[in-house]
Amino acid sequence: MGNKTNGILALLGLGALAYWKYKKSTPEEQQAVKDKINSAKDNLNKWGNDLKTKANDVASQAQAKLDEAKTKAEDSLS
Repeated sequence: MGNKTNGILALLGLGALAYWKYKKSTPEEQQAVKDKINSAKDNLNKWGNDLKTKANDVASQAQAKLDEAKTKAEDSLS
């Protein structure tokens, strides 16, 4: 339990330090941070969409294989 508490306190401390440093920075530096965050967000969204597309492709392939196996089973019974 102590390790979790220490970890949370460390994260809060880092967050407070980052916020303080951001507030003390120049407007140009603040804009650079905003741009970096927006770029990271866009990359994460793109990665999520790619992952979703690949998962849908795999699901479609699995469904096609299942349908093919079902058809073969029905043909062998006939």
